[in-house]
Amino acid sequence: MATALLSVVVPVWAADAATDLDQVVVTASRTAQTQDATLASVTVIDRDDIERLQPANLPDLLRGTPGLSMANNGGPGKSTSLFLRGTESDHVLVLVDGIKIGSATSGGASLQDIPVEQIERIEIVRGPFSSLYGSEALGGVIQIFTRRPQGAFAPHASASIGSWQTRRGTLGVGGKGDNGWYSINAASEDTDGINACRGKPSPGGAGCFTNSPDRDGYRNLSLTAQGGYRFSDAWDAEARVFRAEGRNEYDGSTNNQSDTVQQVAGGRLRYAPSEQATLTLNLGRSSDLSDNYRNGVYSSTFNTRRKLGSLQGDFGLGGGLLTLGYDWQRDEVESSTVYAHDRRINRGLFGQYQRESGAHALQASLRRDDDSQFGGQTTGSALWGWNLSEQLRLTASYGTAFKAPTFNELYFPGFGNADLKPEESRSFELGLRGEHAWGGWSLNAYETRVDELIAFDASIGLPGNIDRARIQGVEATVDTVLAGWDLRASATWLDPRNDSRTASRDKILPRRARESARFDADRRYGRFSLGGSVYVAGERFDDLANTRRLDGYATTDLRLGFRFDDSWSLQLAANNVFNQRYETAAYYNQPGRNYLLTLRYRAAN
Repeated sequence: MATALLSVVVPVWAADAATDLDQVVVTASRTAQTQDATLASVTVIDRDDIERLQPANLPDLLRGTPGLSMANNGGPGKSTSLFLRGTESDHVLVLVDGIKIGSATSGGASLQDIPVEQIERIEIVRGPFSSLYGSEALGGVIQIFTRRPQGAFAPHASASIGSWQTRRGTLGVGGKGDNGWYSINAASEDTDGINACRGKPSPGGAGCFTNSPDRDGYRNLSLTAQGGYRFSDAWDAEARVFRAEGRNEYDGSTNNQSDTVQQVAGGRLRYAPSEQATLTLNLGRSSDLSDNYRNGVYSSTFNTRRKLGSLQGDFGLGGGLLTLGYDWQRDEVESSTVYAHDRRINRGLFGQYQRESGAHALQASLRRDDDSQFGGQTTGSALWGWNLSEQLRLTASYGTAFKAPTFNELYFPGFGNADLKPEESRSFELGLRGEHAWGGWSLNAYETRVDELIAFDASIGLPGNIDRARIQGVEATVDTVLAGWDLRASATWLDPRNDSRTASRDKILPRRARESARFDADRRYGRFSLGGSVYVAGERFDDLANTRRLDGYATTDLRLGFRFDDSWSLQLAANNVFNQRYETAAYYNQPGRNYLLTLRYRAAN
């Protein structure tokens, strides 16, 4: 799969509707659309949401998103797996400013290492999107946009203290003029953390296979720098870099500390000779680096570096928008473990057509990927919308997707199987949503079938394409204002089943909660603001055989704010106020009651 910085191109037929950038999304089609015009299931979280919710970290911010379950290995900074619409944790594509991040060895993205203070906006698109992005987008795509300036000169800063000796700080400045903009932001976090795992040592152990009842700390330092300039009506360019360095302590029988780096760098050049044509060239590079230690002694290195490029053209055609593109990606692995192959190249050609005609809208796309490891893969999707009235829209979609095997699955010594094929899926979705004077709501039902899932094959003693899955789900959202309160609610019902011809057939896929819901309520009283969130998750299983059950749970978070003036504010977040004990991965502890006090400055616009 190959992708790079997305082009934020507003097509001529949507220009009038897409004047408010806060309402524009680009991830669902690789072109700009107003959120109410998108045919996909999309959730958007912006900077105002982040500061209102006061999340502890990025996984905490994403918690409660429709269709999303998470499993965390022991608190702040610890490995966090994300399951979108019941698919595997490596079946979601994660982008930072359009550039794919994640490890080519393990297959996952280290969301826990991306500070929320570096984030301006997040777009979460649910459903199969390999036809636009290639490998990994079976369950959906999460795109994170780093902070951009909101005024001609826009400095900001914050300082926080909290439970477990948590200390945070941010400092940033940015500005924009008629033709250019810039933004520089730094953030730091240091916490003693909690005891990550209540496991027992081998033999007969569980969880992390060690007994180490200490606090497992986490530290993160990050920096973003970016800017853009419009040379003329036809030409503009952008460049950016993001880097986060982390030190994570955890409980493990082999390693118990890691030094990590997440880095993204890229540039974009856009040429729009007319309102009917736009060409965009994107170049980028991402790095996922990890050095691992046992009691301070070096143990291993797993480094992934990706080079990416894309050329995309958007053309007005037949009253609609035709998009044609070429993506290129090169993965390189540098490790203390010797892999039989340590690099691969993927090339992808894709096309998409979007059109509105009366009450109907269509988005259709087709893509062909050619990978140097496993050959070719073709995917496609079609999304259709029908405006039943000014308030109601019916949507339906069908799409196919695939996930390329990781380097670990293919080549890890003594474990990998070089004959593995890509995992494949097909999905169908039906949705209904409404926008009214009192607020909005949505209801979506879907089914996904995944074939050629990679799992351990006892007959050969290696990974094999032996598993299948059938996932059915329903997602519901509603938001309104009642008696001065901003109210938002979401709920997910999920049935993720193993469909393989093994002893695990018809069992629930591990670590997915079958029911989950979130309710947020916020209100302002003059200079004061107050709010709360309740998150509920049903039981889940930690193993394929469904013998190890994890109880359901509910957590309650409260928040309070006071605004001294248009720039200065003080916030207090109290999380898990009833000190609920729960686990999302067996034997790994989750934070109990905790607090965070933040003094924040943001220049008034």
